Amino acid sequence: MKKIFLLPLLLFLTGCNITVLDPKSDTASEQAFLIEFSFWIMMFVVVTVFILFTYFVIKYRYTETRKHDLPQDVKGNIKLEITWITIPVLLLIVLAVPTLAITYDQSPQWTEESDQSGVVIDVVGKQFNWTFTHANGTEEMDKLLIPEGESIVLNLKSADVIHSFWVPQLGGKVDVIPGKELTYEINNPKKGTYQGKCAEYCGLGHTDMTFEVKVVSKQAYEQYLQK
Repeated sequence: MKKIFLLPLLLFLTGCNITVLDPKSDTASEQAFLIEFSFWIMMFVVVTVFILFTYFVIKYRYTETRKHDLPQDVKGNIKLEITWITIPVLLLIVLAVPTLAITYDQSPQWTEESDQSGVVIDVVGKQFNWTFTHANGTEEMDKLLIPEGESIVLNLKSADVIHSFWVPQLGGKVDVIPGKELTYEINNPKKGTYQGKCAEYCGLGHTDMTFEVKVVSKQAYEQYLQK
């Protein structure tokens, strides 16, 4: 019977990708910070509510000695009202400031309005693969090689339907829209091999629309482009 109650939790966890909490770029690190920061603020609220709930349940519980007691008629408490308004507002401000700053800084831009300084790579999503074209014309399919420690500028577009470009350990999801070109920047990726995917259902082959990102040294990247 206990296993039945765990089923909803397991279904919820199937939608999680824990690698977002193992960031391998400055971009992903900022996003992981927001997740952890908001989590601890929420935990503070939850713990506080449960402590107060437990305290009042115990303090005002029904007993034989108090069954005839009438509670005092209280028509207002200015200090309490100010407190329970001020604390949530302060928590929202504390959460909103870094959230707005990081979200604004990392939001994709229209390519024609973006800064194209860095390692520029054109990305095309198409049912059911990804094509990556480097500045010198070198083209890859479902594999992307980039240098470590650089600003990686990805110009994203779709050849058919809406896709979503996502490499959990390097950055957030970015919708790839037909007829539009968006630019997304990944800053200071670290050496390693990472898995990417389409995070927007795009047809029967959606689950196979994956790709691999390999971050190498700057020298290895230059040698790769010269081949």
